Order: sequence, then C-alpha cells, then structure tokens
Amino acid sequence: MAKRAKRPAAGSTTPASAPRSNAVARARAGNAKKRSSSGRWFWENFKSLAGAIIIYLFVRTLFVEAYRIPSGSMIPTLLVGDWLFVNKLAYGPTIPFTNSHLPGYTDPKHGDVIVFVSPYQADNAPDFTPTLVKRLIGMPGDTLYMRNGQLYLDGIAQHQGFAASNPVKDPTLTDPDFTWQHSIEIKGSRFGPPPAQPTLGTWGPLVIPANHYFMMGDNRYCSKDSRYWGVVPRANIRGRPLFVYYSYVPGPDPAATDCDGRRSDRALPAITDIRWSRIGHWVR
Repeated sequence: MAKRAKRPAAGSTTPASAPRSNAVARARAGNAKKRSSSGRWFWENFKSLAGAIIIYLFVRTLFVEAYRIPSGSMIPTLLVGDWLFVNKLAYGPTIPFTNSHLPGYTDPKHGDVIVFVSPYQADNAPDFTPTLVKRLIGMPGDTLYMRNGQLYLDGIAQHQGFAASNPVKDPTLTDPDFTWQHSIEIKGSRFGPPPAQPTLGTWGPLVIPANHYFMMGDNRYCSKDSRYWGVVPRANIRGRPLFVYYSYVPGPDPAATDCDGRRSDRALPAITDIRWSRIGHWVR
C-alpha cells in the first residue's frame, strides 16, 4: 500500500518560504540600522551646530563683535563702508538681556573712539536707540562749550583737525533738538554766558553729569551727536573699535549726502572697489 506524504505541522516553515522570511528579516534589520545611523548623524550634526552657535554668542557677547560704519560722521578716522572689530572686553562686556556690565580692564577716557547705544532719538524711527560710534569729548565733571566752531574743554581750546577744514554745514544752524542743553548749562561762569539759542557751532558751557559722557563725531559739521540727543550714560557704552578688517567704497545711494564721502561708480563695489590700504587699519 502506498504511503501518504506527511503534511507539514501547523506553524512550521517550508524550505521554500524559509529564505523569503530570512530576507524580510534582514531587510527590516537593515532599515532599522539605517534609521539608527541617520538619527545618530542628525544628532551629532545638531550638537556641532548648537556648540558653534553657543561659542559664537559667547565670544560676541563678551569679547569681540563686528560693526559696519553707515555714515560719514567719523571721517577721516572711519569711512562709510568700513567694517570693524569692536573690543567689548575693554570697558566691561554687557550681561545678556540686561544693561549691566561685567568689570572691564580700563575706563573710557578723553579721545577714545567708542561704540555705544544712543540715547533716545524720537526722529530716528524705527530704530530710536541705534548703536553708534563717536569720539569721547567730555568726561563727568568737564565743562564744554563751542564758540564759532571752536571747541573748548575747561576753557582750553581743543585741536580741530579735520572738523576745521570741512565745514559742510553752516555753524549757525539751529535745531529744536539742541534745547536739551539748557538742562545742564551753567550761567555766570568765567567761560561766559550760554547763548539763548544754541547752534551747531556755538553752545554751552555745559557741565557733564556724573556717569555720563559727551560724544562727538570727528566730522563735526556732519555729525548728529551729543549736541542733538544729549550725554551718554556709562551703561550704554558697548566697546572700543580695534581695527578695520574689511573696507570698500559704497555704491550710489539716493539717501547719501555730501557728508558721506566718495561713492563708487563700479558694479559690485564690495568686490571691485575694495580699499585695500585700510584693511588692518587700527582705529585711534
């Protein structure tokens, strides 16, 4: 009598289906491995990027920050199109999200070129407190005044330099913003009475309050400075420019004025009209 072939037991694998099952298992394991590898790649790159951002913010907050010169108020010391590194450690770095400072290794002094946050400027929308760069002219307790464009510090005439040879604006110009000066004027002093209406070239004498500084641009007839918006609190000081790391002659701009210096007539001036001689120039 012929024997019947045995049926495979329930749940058993036939020789034909075994390789197929093994292939599916291997494919699933391979996909899991790829997903795990992709996840590790993403996480490692995310950590590297996050670390780089944290280091950048740390250095930018405490040590050095880049700054671009947008106007001609500091000509010839700084030109429109100069890019600077600013030393934030010198006067004490600002604690993030506050207006408080960590200790610095020096204090502001006469003649320093300083980067600072401007006092409120109602006519400078949308940035009412822009970051500016000017020269420190008056320290706390100083008496400052100008007569016919000549600046005096405690009765001593100061060197005029470029300002005397570049009177772009009329020194008799008046402005409503000058009226703030009356709050710190002194009358009956040996320096003479203050004018009833301060002008661009004749104002004061003013006594600079404690913990405040009087800032002016080197290009004085083209500078909107402390004469307009007042003295700068110590807490607003952000740093001291180090050197120019890049500079080019800017192209035409409808908003440009005679105060901004030369404009380039070349295409792509940031590449074709670089001021090579200014790269590495230390700011003094």
